[in-house]
Amino acid sequence: LRDFLRTETGSAATLLVAAVAAIVWINVDAASYNTVWHMTLSVKVGGADISQDLRHWVNNGLMTLFFFVVGLEARREFDLGDLRDRRRLALPFVAGIGGMLVPILIFLAINAGGGLPRGAWGTAMSTDTAFALGMLALVGARYPTSLRAFILTVAVVDDLVALIVIAVAFTSDVHTVALAIGLTVFAVILVLRNRGVQNGAPYLFLGIAAWVAFLESGIDPIVVGLAMGLLTIAYPAAREDLERATDLFRVFREQPTSELQQSARAGLRSAISPNERLQQMFHPFTSYVVVPLFALANAGFIISGGFLTHAYGSAITLGIIAAYVIGKPLGITGAAGLVTRISKGRVRPPVGWASVLGGGAVAGIGFTVSLLIASLAFSGDQLAEAKLGILTTLVLAPAASWGIICVTTRLPKKLKLRLLIGRAEAIVDLAAPVDPERDHIRGPEQAAVTLVEYGDLECPYCGQAETVIRELLTDFGDLRYVWRHLPLNDVHPHAQLAAEASEAAAAQGKFWEMHDLMLAHQDHLTLKDIIGYANELGLDIDRFKEHLRKRKGAGHIAEDVESADMSGVSGTPSFFINGHRHQDAYDIETLSKAVRLARVRAAISA
Repeated sequence: LRDFLRTETGSAATLLVAAVAAIVWINVDAASYNTVWHMTLSVKVGGADISQDLRHWVNNGLMTLFFFVVGLEARREFDLGDLRDRRRLALPFVAGIGGMLVPILIFLAINAGGGLPRGAWGTAMSTDTAFALGMLALVGARYPTSLRAFILTVAVVDDLVALIVIAVAFTSDVHTVALAIGLTVFAVILVLRNRGVQNGAPYLFLGIAAWVAFLESGIDPIVVGLAMGLLTIAYPAAREDLERATDLFRVFREQPTSELQQSARAGLRSAISPNERLQQMFHPFTSYVVVPLFALANAGFIISGGFLTHAYGSAITLGIIAAYVIGKPLGITGAAGLVTRISKGRVRPPVGWASVLGGGAVAGIGFTVSLLIASLAFSGDQLAEAKLGILTTLVLAPAASWGIICVTTRLPKKLKLRLLIGRAEAIVDLAAPVDPERDHIRGPEQAAVTLVEYGDLECPYCGQAETVIRELLTDFGDLRYVWRHLPLNDVHPHAQLAAEASEAAAAQGKFWEMHDLMLAHQDHLTLKDIIGYANELGLDIDRFKEHLRKRKGAGHIAEDVESADMSGVSGTPSFFINGHRHQDAYDIETLSKAVRLARVRAAISA
């Protein structure tokens, strides 16, 4: 259950259950459903107070946290994902805009002359991020993993524009003083961020102040959440910060006082980026509490046979369904194609066109923001019709994506791979290219795929990864494996000695034999143990000891460590596949999938 709840599929399933519960509740007892969500809650501080019904507290209160997490995920892609190459940002941005304009035009065409309420077209434009990513994980297992990041970025652009629409189209009376206060608070947040303040308390206080100011200004305050998330930087843990955290913990271990405990805790916290800490804190809460509560509060409507017959013939319901199921994939794919054509192929999607179309189809799920706008634009029967159209996309959009992948997989192999994976080049993260003259290499020198590992011979995780690497080399005949040293001397006292011993063995042509022995005996890496391994391998012991005594291998190891620092590596094991950093797990299934993908990309490029 815990593993399931960590997945996007688990989040989407919980959201779906909440939506069904809302429909069942209102059809069983509409009076109790409406009574609960119209209950007024007030927060009073002195003479000031904020009063809203329970539904509004969920919609513009708790949902602020949901958009905060969306902003965090987008910022992580900007800082650590493919979008750190800013040239690649234009494509998902334009695709996001295209994926909104085309659905809006389709909706307006179907509802032409229908006398729509103000801003009603906004109901037909916004992707539900949580549902889209969840359904992509469920029906899109055959799509490349990089499609998720692309759709996430498109969805964030979608959310940002939707929030602007909410702020403009549904704000009739803006209180400029309150708005000015809110913008001033954001300016203060920017100043604190630029000065490197990492304590969360000031940001929490200022975020609440900005939320209240925007609420009082008449602008929906959920925009505060997205903005705060986009301002929260992400960065890989620096080796210097990790070493400092280790030193602080070691001091605390020797003198366990409350002051040193706080110091060690602060050191550990500062080693991890605020973005990662906040995602870990808020993502489960928003996925399994906030968004399901939103569905429970907004998805309910009365269902009857007569209503379904009428609604599925109404322009509002049909307009929403057509806008999402047809307009979304066409808009996203068409806009991405336009950018690729204008840039003459220099900027192209990270996946093939079938994947873009399938991802666009699954992005045709409208729920959270769509319900939010529908509740602002419609009322009565029209609101029920809009809700029915939105909920119908939960079935039709994933079905369309599944149909696209089924058709694509039946095509000839070369065409299928090109349509799924595409020709975009992966970002090269490895600062120092592999050099056969100095690097330690296993496998064919001219292999299609190169797997580089930065490892520590005393690191237990490197020991666990060793069995996976051996299996990979057995399974893939065109895989080249490279070992580079990154001894974590602050936590592994024998790591440096072991690394230098492997270089001493390399001087006699036995690097891999010594490497394998030491990884198999990580608990026995004293000098006496290592001399024993050298004897076992039949090395010239005097020459081996001389190499160790003069530390002849230290320079090679230092070069590896320097290249690790330039490549943003701080822990072991860290893997690079054809120069691109592998961010996922390193079990055999995950690494095999990554190697296969790299092999196909190399073949397509060739």
